[in-house]
Amino acid sequence: MKLKINETAKLTGISVRTLQYYDKIGLLHPDETTEAGYRLYGEPALERLQQILFFRELGFPLKEIGQILNDPSFDRNKALENHRNLLVLKRNRLDGLIALVDQTLKGESNMSFQEFDLSEIEAAKKQYGQEAMERWGNTEAYQESVHRTKQYGKKEWASISGEFDHIFRQFAAKRSLGPAHPEVQQLVADWQNFLTENFYHCTDEILSGLGQMYTADERFTKNIDGKYDDGTADFISQAIAVFVERKRS
Repeated sequence: MKLKINETAKLTGISVRTLQYYDKIGLLHPDETTEAGYRLYGEPALERLQQILFFRELGFPLKEIGQILNDPSFDRNKALENHRNLLVLKRNRLDGLIALVDQTLKGESNMSFQEFDLSEIEAAKKQYGQEAMERWGNTEAYQESVHRTKQYGKKEWASISGEFDHIFRQFAAKRSLGPAHPEVQQLVADWQNFLTENFYHCTDEILSGLGQMYTADERFTKNIDGKYDDGTADFISQAIAVFVERKRS
C-alpha cells in the first residue's frame, strides 16, 4: 500500500512542505506520482526516509545525505546498527531521568545530575558520523560522485535506479551459467560501465574491491541476497574476480 503525501507526513512526523522540498532537491522522490499529481510513498521511499532521518540525527547536511544514500556501496544494515546503538543510549538516558523523577516524587533527596549528561550520546553521534564519512565520503570516487550527481533530477535517478536493479537481477538470473560465462562477464563489464557513467571512474581496482566487499562484509551479502536471491552476492564477487584477473593476464 502506498501513502499519499499527507498520510506520509502524519506517519513520519515530517511536514508536507519538507517532503515536497526533499522531492524537489532529489533527496527523496515518491515511488509514484499519479496523473492528478498526487505523490505516493511506498516501502522503498519510507525506508530511504528512515535513513535520511538517521543521518540528520548525526548532523549530516542534506546534500551529503543524498550522496551517501545514492552511493552503490551504501550499507543500509550498518547504518541501521549504528542507529539502533544510538537509540539505546538515548533510551538509557531517559530511563535514568525517569528513575530520578520517581525518586524525587517519593521524597528522596538525590542531587544527582549525571542523568542529564548528554556527552555519551554526543560522542556516539560524532563517532558514527565520522565512520559514515570515512566509509562513504572520504574517497576521490565519492567526491567525483558528488560532483556528477548533484545535477541529477527525478527522471535521472529513476533511470539510474532501474538500470542498477536490472543489472543485479540479470546476475541472479544467470547464476546457473557460472561466473566465467561470456554473458556473465559482459554483465560485469556493464556494471563497471554503469558506475563509471553515473557515479565515478570505476577502475579495475575499485571494481575488485567492491567484489570482495560483497562477500567479506556479511551486511552487504545480506542486502544483495535478500533482494536478489541467496548466493547472488557471492556469484557477483566471483564473476568480478574472473573479470579483473582476465584483464590483468
